Amino acid sequence: MNSRRNFLKHMSAAALAAGTTPTLLSWALPQSLSVDVPGEDGMILRSFRFVDLESPVEYFDTWLTPVPHFFVRNHMHEPSELNPTDWRLSVGGEVEKPLTLSLAELSKLETHSVVNTLECAGNGRGLYRPQVPGVQWGKGAVGTARFSGPRMRDVLQRAGIKSTGKHIMFRGLDEVPGKVPPFIRSIPIEKALDSDTLIATHMNGSPLTKHHGFPARALVPGWIGAASCKWITEIKLLDKEFVGNFMSPAYRLPNEPVKPGDTVKPEDTHPVTALNVKSVISGPNDGAHLKLGKIAVHGAAWAGESDISKVEISTDGGTAWSPAMLSREQAHYAWRLWTYDWKPAKTGDYVIMSRATDSQGRTQPSTPLWNPSGYLYNAADQVNIHVS
Repeated sequence: MNSRRNFLKHMSAAALAAGTTPTLLSWALPQSLSVDVPGEDGMILRSFRFVDLESPVEYFDTWLTPVPHFFVRNHMHEPSELNPTDWRLSVGGEVEKPLTLSLAELSKLETHSVVNTLECAGNGRGLYRPQVPGVQWGKGAVGTARFSGPRMRDVLQRAGIKSTGKHIMFRGLDEVPGKVPPFIRSIPIEKALDSDTLIATHMNGSPLTKHHGFPARALVPGWIGAASCKWITEIKLLDKEFVGNFMSPAYRLPNEPVKPGDTVKPEDTHPVTALNVKSVISGPNDGAHLKLGKIAVHGAAWAGESDISKVEISTDGGTAWSPAMLSREQAHYAWRLWTYDWKPAKTGDYVIMSRATDSQGRTQPSTPLWNPSGYLYNAADQVNIHVS
């Protein structure tokens, strides 16, 4: 607990330095507060209660996001103590041979690596109108890393999957405060058995840090970040989808489009799974004042389980579109970096927009499809600049 108290003391000092009281920060921040947290550099503090850190979009300039620049999403308190020697992963439920693995035993299994763009389902929530409750993420609750560890199917097959095992439940070592329901989620058996679904122990070639799930986490590529449980300690095979707060009513979308501001009954929703097609402009920054001449527009685009087929740029607010150049670095579940060289004809105010299209033929819409939880925001991105 001492480490948490020290961290919260550090956060309180940062808040006071910014003229914001901890009371205002106790849930979710509507404004941006840039902080440096041990292991995370220059991040935006979005939630004070459980520590949620957003990456500034200008960090989206490398294919693999450095760990200190990778966003942090916590639903509960991070574990106050993590001893890798004492850590155990239990596998039970609808299996023939329940088992428990130490970190040393897990490390003896064949290792597989997956480059994956991990995005919080609520990324962009703060951009919805009307606003919806929750952490008011901007554009930076997303990052791309090379995750490594044994395939989840190898562990499940070692335990022996019964025919009744249809869903896989994950429980982590998050510390649950008071009467808050524990963060427990499940995924269908088909996704768990995919050759790229991992029990990840490494990120960008190094052991996971505490903020990102040390000593092990689930890695469910192409799906929302909430599926990739951190600090995983229990895997349980179930005969049906797990019933709990973080499966319903949380992390669900309406079955049919709804009018902005409307409410939706839980029975009229379905679970959020794979990510949408999306692009973000990482430069120039919104509000930038630039000199007349060549301007490099750049950013990243991703599409969950699909591949990015093209990114288009508009410099006139969406009237005309031109193709951007995609970088050579690519992987199935990873974003593509892109660039577009633009030379404005005259000075003035401009609206630069980006939109991506994926291998399914999905293209970012001009306006987002509103939902009462603020999930999967993916409207065409835009920045306003002035050229003088």
